[in-house]
Amino acid sequence: MHVISIRHAFFIGLYNDFNMKIRLFCWILLVAFSSMAQGQTETFTKADTLRGSITPERAWWDILHYDLKVKVNPGDKTFIGSNTITYQVLGSHTKMQIDLQNPMLITKVTQDNQALSFNKEGSVWYIDFPETQPSGTIHQLNIEFGGKVQQAKNAPWDGGVVWSKDKNGKDFIATACQGIGASIWWPCKDHTYDEPDSMKITITAPDHLVGVSNGRLRNIIQNSDKTKSFVWAVVNPINNYGVNINVGDYVSFKESYPGEKGPLDCEYYVLNYNLDKAKVHFKEVSRMLEAFEYWFGAYPFYEDGYKLVEVPYLGMEHQSCVTYGNRYGNGYLGGDLSGSGWGMKFDFIIIHESGHEWFGNSITHEDIADMWIHEGFTSYSEHLFLDYHFGTEAATTYTIGTRANIRNDIPIIGIYGVNHTGSTDMYYKGANILLMLRTILNDDEKWRAVLRGLNQQFYHKIVTTEEIENYISDAFQLDLSGFFDQYLRTTQIPKLHIMISLNGIRYRWENCVDHFSVPVIVEIDGEKHSITPSTNWQKKTFRNPVKEVSLSKKYYCEFTVNNIIDNRTPYILEEDKE
Repeated sequence: MHVISIRHAFFIGLYNDFNMKIRLFCWILLVAFSSMAQGQTETFTKADTLRGSITPERAWWDILHYDLKVKVNPGDKTFIGSNTITYQVLGSHTKMQIDLQNPMLITKVTQDNQALSFNKEGSVWYIDFPETQPSGTIHQLNIEFGGKVQQAKNAPWDGGVVWSKDKNGKDFIATACQGIGASIWWPCKDHTYDEPDSMKITITAPDHLVGVSNGRLRNIIQNSDKTKSFVWAVVNPINNYGVNINVGDYVSFKESYPGEKGPLDCEYYVLNYNLDKAKVHFKEVSRMLEAFEYWFGAYPFYEDGYKLVEVPYLGMEHQSCVTYGNRYGNGYLGGDLSGSGWGMKFDFIIIHESGHEWFGNSITHEDIADMWIHEGFTSYSEHLFLDYHFGTEAATTYTIGTRANIRNDIPIIGIYGVNHTGSTDMYYKGANILLMLRTILNDDEKWRAVLRGLNQQFYHKIVTTEEIENYISDAFQLDLSGFFDQYLRTTQIPKLHIMISLNGIRYRWENCVDHFSVPVIVEIDGEKHSITPSTNWQKKTFRNPVKEVSLSKKYYCEFTVNNIIDNRTPYILEEDKE
């Protein structure tokens, strides 16, 4: 059974206490205050709130299982199908919110062989029940749907369905919907706070093609209309945008990886003319699994296996069905995002998108505003892959190199409750934040224990930023609230200011929140010294005059050193004159 979060439980109680208008008014106020607090002037609509919040029409039911059936029609670029939802009742309500975006349509809804009425408001469909259902009971609801699916303009970033042809002229089709939402192609509760505990996906396609989805292939059915149905099953919780379907002239091959939890089934689906190169290039998967199981712990979905599937776009982190389009080469489409040279030592898509199996698919954010949990840790996984195979210096050079991609335009954390993400800095600023945390801890075995501990504590769970922050603070035995507030909730980069005085140094953090205070190791005339600056001046005295002070670039901060040249300098206190 999917664990209900505290916030989920709160909203269940909320809808029992207030009417819809009052609740909606409260959400609008919450959005406004959140926006002002983060210094952002975004304008949001009711549609944003309906999509991004845990509405009363979502809160009263918990998803247990989706049974999704989709017929893919390349000729007119339509999807026709049904989704049978198994859910448990959590509270009293007679209206259910289902999300399905234009131009897709819900055509029929039934429960217990009875047709139910429904109405549409934008991308939200409200299903009416004749009476409330007892709390704790389990029910099924069947939704039939179809239409011409929105085509992806630039998958996976501007998502939808990619309709293309392979070089032999055969249909090559894939879904990619992380940002735009799963409801672009199938009806669901399109919010990450709630996941089904399991799922079945049936793809029906022209019988000369192969349909590939999440989990394991359970059956292939030859139909009378020259189509085949491919039945896939997922036995672990799965987020909506992690569900995908891929149709093409696929061939497959398999291998078994000797992992932490025993043999892990790895399967690869590629276009038939790419089979030979895939068998060579996809050896990267074993190297990825070796590194990530070392740092993060066991692959999170042994029961569903690991799958890498070729697609007509760059790739995405679909759970147990990672999609791949990086042209069978290292780097990111042949380039190095770090400019260091180390980015050409691995296939970016295989490493990055597979890293999401741990951070994104197993550990999933409750609100999309906290997407840094997915992207920051996964971008840092590139560092850890290099660290494992090429050493810490190589990994550090790579991650520091990615700082050139950081814009510091808006905070990493977005605005809650309105389907709003923060800055794209969540990727490489996020990775550098984690590099700095590792440097602060200054113990690689303890750092590895923190990463593995996160994956144990939050295995297959939905989390908030606060939970991640608190876990790391407790593991470090440090109050890191100022650290996280600074890097996640502001765009300012802290500056460590050191003044060399007559008999030592004075130091403090500048350009930061008032409660920012983290320890660093500085090198003073060739010797390492640990200091814990705050926003107030502190001092450290030495017998001999200080000549040179330096700070490792592993710390993601600015660093300034000034020499005090006479007693008129205001940073000198009386005790410095002795």
